[in-house]
Amino acid sequence: MKKNLFILFLLLLTTFVQAQNPLFIPPTLSGTNFQLNVQAGTTQFFPNINTPTYGVNGNLLGPTLILNQGDFVTLNVTNNLTNTSTTMHWHGLHVAPENDGGPHQIIPVGGTWSPSFTVLNEAGTFWYHPHGENKTDIQVSKGIAGFILVKDPIEAALALPRTYGIDDIPLVVQTKSFDILHQIQIASVFDTVLLVNGTRNAYANAPAQVIRLRLLNGSSERSYMFGFSNNMNFHQIATDAGLVTAPILENRLRLSPGERAEILVDFGTMSGDSVNLMSYGSELATGIIGAANVGNGMASIPDYHLNPLNGADFPLLKLRISAPTANAITSIPTTLVPFTPWNVTTANVNRTITFAPEIMSPTGMVEGPFTINGKAYNMDSMNIKTYLNNVEVWTLTNQTMIAHPFHVHDEYFFVTEVNGGTVPLNQQGKKDVVLVMPQQSVKFVVKFRDFADNMMPYMYHCHLLHHEDDGMMGQFLVQTAGTNISKSADNEIISLFPNPLVKGEKLHIKAEEKVLTVGVYNYLGQKVLEKNVFSSDFCLEMPLETGVYSVVLYTADKQIITKSLLKLQ
Repeated sequence: MKKNLFILFLLLLTTFVQAQNPLFIPPTLSGTNFQLNVQAGTTQFFPNINTPTYGVNGNLLGPTLILNQGDFVTLNVTNNLTNTSTTMHWHGLHVAPENDGGPHQIIPVGGTWSPSFTVLNEAGTFWYHPHGENKTDIQVSKGIAGFILVKDPIEAALALPRTYGIDDIPLVVQTKSFDILHQIQIASVFDTVLLVNGTRNAYANAPAQVIRLRLLNGSSERSYMFGFSNNMNFHQIATDAGLVTAPILENRLRLSPGERAEILVDFGTMSGDSVNLMSYGSELATGIIGAANVGNGMASIPDYHLNPLNGADFPLLKLRISAPTANAITSIPTTLVPFTPWNVTTANVNRTITFAPEIMSPTGMVEGPFTINGKAYNMDSMNIKTYLNNVEVWTLTNQTMIAHPFHVHDEYFFVTEVNGGTVPLNQQGKKDVVLVMPQQSVKFVVKFRDFADNMMPYMYHCHLLHHEDDGMMGQFLVQTAGTNISKSADNEIISLFPNPLVKGEKLHIKAEEKVLTVGVYNYLGQKVLEKNVFSSDFCLEMPLETGVYSVVLYTADKQIITKSLLKLQ
């Protein structure tokens, strides 16, 4: 009975009629030194009700960061949350692993993390969000996310809309789930509250000219099939990591969590009219979160069919067409930025990446937890090693009954095959997320450029956030030539004790092979201790501050072995 009342309450939330609200446009930050304060606050998603939320420099979401290719930037991220650590990942940016903001770059309460790097990406739409172990879903759902717009001279020379918030509009689309006390909850099928830039029932004014919409699916799970209520055509000009060769004419565009796209829409003849940006959920294929069905007759996600958004067509944003601006863009360019995908035939390595349930059963096929190549995420294990400048072909095989958006850190890739056949035109650009359908295979080619680090890894994972938090993630090293890596956590080649370590205790290290050098790195990836030992059984004085550390050992047989160490007060 209580469950039925709870479901009824959630369904009533979706039918609650509220006056339309002006679309919130995130403020911008530009320059080369950025201050980002992660903080707690409250937001009124419902009239006169304050819901606890997180944000960056505010109560919900974060400012849009404007970066210029070639600039050397510093991003100072301070954790002003009072009860939890956080991280900050620059999704899609090509940076060294110690600047990537994955689970290894923990920002403790009151701490500041200040990665500095040269912006190498081409012009495009990227985003930032937390990426802590087992904390991504709750922190993103509570509001920590923001856009990153990279500018470059090639994009600047094109006749494109670029007046921020007027004819160049960032749109992050999310659905959230709330409990009966109006608290945000995660891993729930009742994500019935739709938000665009954190705004419910949003509208925006759009000039009667060509406008640019930067679309980001920032949802934890839901995919969207974008289109317009009058079924008008639009042109896609960018995929995840940058501009395509030429505009792609379409009237539907599917984006899964983490994916981005830029589209041009010509409202030149529509002054005084209005049109809705829509999600056509009825057109999503079975298996995608947001479609009418996930699973089959044997198993499905419990209560999934009770969410009225699933399989439905619904408006995302009302666009009211107003008079054109001065110097309006009135036509669609015919060409954009040519690129050449990496050559599959020159690949150094071919890999198979398999998604499967941890327990092979009808329920496990749709509910998980899910694994990658039979393993759940372990911070102490390196799942893949590659080498600087390697070209690799990865074949993703989905043996589950649910679609998984797969994201690789560090580099963009080019999708070359879908089920052995051709790739849809709007999936042929620079990608860093690809949706792999149930019982489907997807092949892509990637090249690991610029950054090598024999100790600090990058991540790859499903971008359904509770899948990621439940362990559907792995990590890989991009190494310099001539090094090896050991999966020490799996085979116990090394032991550390005591662990956790408290003040005054020595750390005892015992290994199967003679250790030549030991290094200790903090959560920022900075080396805080290094010692030559030439032994397989030894003790170390560890004058460390409280926190999480990586202990890295170089052995006589040229292996690099890494384990985590927790230092308590």
